[in-house]
Amino acid sequence: METDGFTYISNRIKAFYPDQEGLYYGTILPGYLGGNDPLEGVEVWKSDTGCPHWLYVTYGFTDLYPDDDDDEEDDENDDHNSTEDDRGDNENKYDADDSENAVSGFGFELTFRLKRGSEDTPPGWPINMMQNLARYVFSSGNTFDSGHYLNANGPIALETDTQLTCLGFLTDPELGRINTVNGSMVFLEAIGITEDELNAMMCWNGESFLNELLKYTPYGIADLSRTTLMKQPDFRHTWEQGIERDGSSTGVLYLSDLTASLEDRKAYLKLGAGHIDQILTLLRARIGKDRSFVLQCNDTAACFKCAQQPDIDTDSDAVIISLTLENLDEICGLLKPHVGTYPMRTIALTIEVVPTHIRDQNGTIIQTIE
Repeated sequence: METDGFTYISNRIKAFYPDQEGLYYGTILPGYLGGNDPLEGVEVWKSDTGCPHWLYVTYGFTDLYPDDDDDEEDDENDDHNSTEDDRGDNENKYDADDSENAVSGFGFELTFRLKRGSEDTPPGWPINMMQNLARYVFSSGNTFDSGHYLNANGPIALETDTQLTCLGFLTDPELGRINTVNGSMVFLEAIGITEDELNAMMCWNGESFLNELLKYTPYGIADLSRTTLMKQPDFRHTWEQGIERDGSSTGVLYLSDLTASLEDRKAYLKLGAGHIDQILTLLRARIGKDRSFVLQCNDTAACFKCAQQPDIDTDSDAVIISLTLENLDEICGLLKPHVGTYPMRTIALTIEVVPTHIRDQNGTIIQTIE
């Protein structure tokens, strides 16, 4: 009988790879015992699904073992749980279709798929990456879900020349969702993406974008040598159609170089040149679908809303800009990703575009967009 969450996870993977044993990399001192690594371990499997690759699976975001009360209850019911028929009943109780089951821990374990070369043992850097993601979740309480994304602000494999500097999260297309003795959970795949793919993903729907990406990168397998899909005409066309049809699911865009002020009922925004194209795409995708859109920087915000009449107002630390479709057309036609001042004619709004400085992990400016 599967008695704990750890076994449920392991058996789920073995069901797809019955002819091998995974390589388990356990943490010497896990976080709950005072160590620096929150996860209890990461298991790695060889897979030929899609193309030869390494499959990494975490153990530790979910509840892996029963609590003490559950152990006592199991001891009291040893005789009942020992029969062949009851083992079958217990497995059915936690069938994936049982929507009443509680969520186990954070509700997910991460997977990562890395294209396999001639190496005999799996590279270790994805294990470190997954522990870093766990540190973020355990310290902040912010969890991941299908359609979410993260900018790693550098190569996902440190000290490599890969263009994959971001991650998108999607329900693993092979392992999917299961219910365990401790509750339901999803295997959530971390998929390596480029920065411009991340920007494009934010302008559409996260799950829709990643599902389209799977058609070009089967099972989301990370190939560190691949380039952006945004330069492939078919992929870009599907993305553009998706934005037109669905709009964007990104309601807030966080910027480091935003200022917003209101003077005599006139709004003044200062934006970095490197963000203009993305902001314009998001404005079309949000305001054009009658959804609000917020630019946020620390305690400053500019909130755009769709309205029948243009208006400028303020609420706490936010400047409220109500746009008609005519205003939206003017902004999208006038504003350019180049340094300059852009006063609008149909609404009391002036946007100043300033240089965007791109820095490396040490804070050194490596590129300026003007």
